[in-house]
Amino acid sequence: MSLQAQHNRRSVYLLSAGHLVTDLNQGAIPAMLPFLIARHDMTYAAAAGLLFAANITSTIAQPIFGHMADRISTRWMLPLSLLLAGLGVAMIGMTESYNLKLLLAGITGVGIASYHPEAARRTNLLAGDKKAAAMSIFGIGGALGFAIGPLYITFALLWLDLPGTLLLLAPVSLVAVLLAKYLPGIQAATGLDVKKGGREHLQDAWRPFALLSLSVMARSVFFFGMLTFIPLYWVHVLGQTEAAGGVALSVMTIAGVFGILFGGRMADRIGNTRVLLAGFSTLTPLTLLLVWMGTPVSALFVVMPLGFALMTTYAPAIVLAQKYLPNHIGFSSGITLGIAVAAGGIAAPFLGRAADVYGIATIFTAMAFLPVINMLIIYFLPEPTVERRPMDSDR
Repeated sequence: MSLQAQHNRRSVYLLSAGHLVTDLNQGAIPAMLPFLIARHDMTYAAAAGLLFAANITSTIAQPIFGHMADRISTRWMLPLSLLLAGLGVAMIGMTESYNLKLLLAGITGVGIASYHPEAARRTNLLAGDKKAAAMSIFGIGGALGFAIGPLYITFALLWLDLPGTLLLLAPVSLVAVLLAKYLPGIQAATGLDVKKGGREHLQDAWRPFALLSLSVMARSVFFFGMLTFIPLYWVHVLGQTEAAGGVALSVMTIAGVFGILFGGRMADRIGNTRVLLAGFSTLTPLTLLLVWMGTPVSALFVVMPLGFALMTTYAPAIVLAQKYLPNHIGFSSGITLGIAVAAGGIAAPFLGRAADVYGIATIFTAMAFLPVINMLIIYFLPEPTVERRPMDSDR
């Protein structure tokens, strides 16, 4: 491996570390809510409003920041994003005003939104011909952040009470300093210092990108449905404890981390669309099989490959979107990481209402057909082309 390739790989790991500490803050907010309710006598609706403020701000702002990243590449955006993401949620525990807490949650959402598209764009530019593998490393950072966030903030709050939220500033500050230090090298390696007139102009494929975004939305609904109902399935259908339901969800999440890595590596070898088709084709029979499992042990053996197969589609979908919009990599990343993913969060309450009426097993059966929609969309997507768009100097 050349020195430049080694440098690029280290840069991808650093960007993944930034993804970890960014999503650590996002994962910490739900775990903070019981402490805020107990201390400030909040209603459940008011507490959920803080989570909604962070998520809706992040969802709406990500495509905007992605569009900005494609037009104006600034070195200070990444470290500033981390500091905003950490500062907003860290200060929530230090204020008594609910309206100020909402504002701070929104600031966290802005920090999260500004980091993801720019970091995903730089990961793409650093990756060379191993884009899906690099994106899988970037994605694992986010998955670990979501997993670590609740544990980190719970420990901090049990130790220091609400002022413990200030401990969230420690990891983001550390990674922000590292990014600020090594960004000049990352900037040069990505070619972002080159003037736009000297860059290659490729043709954007907006229609395939729109279809792929619909597929990402369907995948998101399936993903959030699993996150919501697997613990409930363990409790209300299999007759297990809440702790056992949490273990089942953790098993699926851990299997998903391995799936992210595998999917990225395979996509670079056999193509993004083939990995997406393989992953989605596996989900339907596994979901239907889960409904037929009568014991928690047998169900657990289904949840593991289900989480693995689902997350193999993470990196290929993002990279394929970036390839469809080579002139708008930041914007495509903002859509696939922001608005499209938010569809799952929006659909979750409606799935919950349906589960109240028809039962959890019926909802699982219905969700089993979402991957079929994904397969149909992916099957008819064209391969990304490298057709050049005429440059001003060629006209």
